[in-house]
Amino acid sequence: MAKTGVFDSDPTAVAKAAELKKELQRLVKAIVDDEDFTTQTIDQARDTLSALKELKLKKRSLSLKLKDVLSCPEEFRCPLSKELMRDPVIVSTGETYDRAFIEKGLKAGNRICPRTQQVLTHTVLTPNHLVREMISQWCKNRGIELSDPVLHVNEDGITESDRDHFLSLLRKMSSTFPEQKEAAKELRMLTKRMPSFRALFSESIHAIPQLLSPLSEGKFEDGIDPELQEDIITTLLNLSIHDNNKKLVAETLMVIPLLMEALQSGTIQTRSNAAAALFTLSALDSNKALIGKSGALKPLIALLEEGHPLAMKDVASAIFNLCITHENKARAVRDGAVRTILKKIANGMHVDELLAILAMISSHPKAVEEMGELGGVSCLLGVIRETNCARNKENCIAVLHTICLNDRTKWKEIREEENTYGTISELANNGTSRAKRKASGILDRLNRAVNLTHTA
Repeated sequence: MAKTGVFDSDPTAVAKAAELKKELQRLVKAIVDDEDFTTQTIDQARDTLSALKELKLKKRSLSLKLKDVLSCPEEFRCPLSKELMRDPVIVSTGETYDRAFIEKGLKAGNRICPRTQQVLTHTVLTPNHLVREMISQWCKNRGIELSDPVLHVNEDGITESDRDHFLSLLRKMSSTFPEQKEAAKELRMLTKRMPSFRALFSESIHAIPQLLSPLSEGKFEDGIDPELQEDIITTLLNLSIHDNNKKLVAETLMVIPLLMEALQSGTIQTRSNAAAALFTLSALDSNKALIGKSGALKPLIALLEEGHPLAMKDVASAIFNLCITHENKARAVRDGAVRTILKKIANGMHVDELLAILAMISSHPKAVEEMGELGGVSCLLGVIRETNCARNKENCIAVLHTICLNDRTKWKEIREEENTYGTISELANNGTSRAKRKASGILDRLNRAVNLTHTA
């Protein structure tokens, strides 16, 4: 006989355990695969493990209640869901159904009574107080509360009590300042630990504006409370991880302006998380265009210029993703990306990520021009000599190849480098396949120029 799983007896636990395991798998993979993983990722993994442990500890009492629920009298079951009714209502034919399930059919345009197959003369639902009282008494005798999550779960693992709690927290976001702080902190925690809570925000176009209302109403005389701002911006980041939320979040009018404001003010964690949210949202091409047009690259580049270690990786990731589109490359160059990136590379800061951005924007003529003017050639040649990273060498030589194609005045500097150190030849022989092609292309141009000079 097969052994019963830890969560098999409870549908709520099954759904939530599955999503917690998936989230834990993602976090552990990030820790194992990324040498520069953050302490925040470790904290998230620890919190997810704690939530999984808590779920396991609750299993025994929930499973006992579930057995009672599954053995409830037939007249207490909804004919549609076959589950214990939580809110029994009467339709025009006199039949009783659980409100949530009959309303779903009515909203879909179904005007037929499921049990009698008669046409409903109206769609008014009348509470069946008698059946409700009988169900309540039956539950009370068995120590079950009608609001128990075990009684109703949807396909995402969301219970009615989850949803009610979620709506209650959103209402508090428009309440007093202490209630706003309490609700914001809990929403941050819930959307971090439980992916299903992220999905709740996609159920209503009003949910995100309600979340952001403390930041958008401008009612704080002394400015926005830093802790409140951090909790709300971090919740936005958590929401943006959910694929179905990306379009909704970015297209909510106040979101991008508030993220841009957060890039420039608040705690460094707030600013870093705002950059991370823009990075996550920019996974959609339509969002790349929207974020770029909103002017977000300028504050991102300004934060990159500041160089705070906690924010650098998120900022660089956001800029890279946005610059995949040609229009955003032009915006990044206009907003000073080339100067800032070259300066950081020269100082040895996040060279891997910044070289990737430089290679990305080097297809823009103005970027190539600025690299030549700002000493980019010597900077990149220096990186090739000093780094052991094949990808960094590849990005450097790719940018140098583009400079060679567009600015003949830099050939002399590159030729002197080759004569002194053999830097380009080394890559042509031992680099990645792409690095070999780019290095060989540079050497061919240099050799042709020498031959033409001798011929002349």
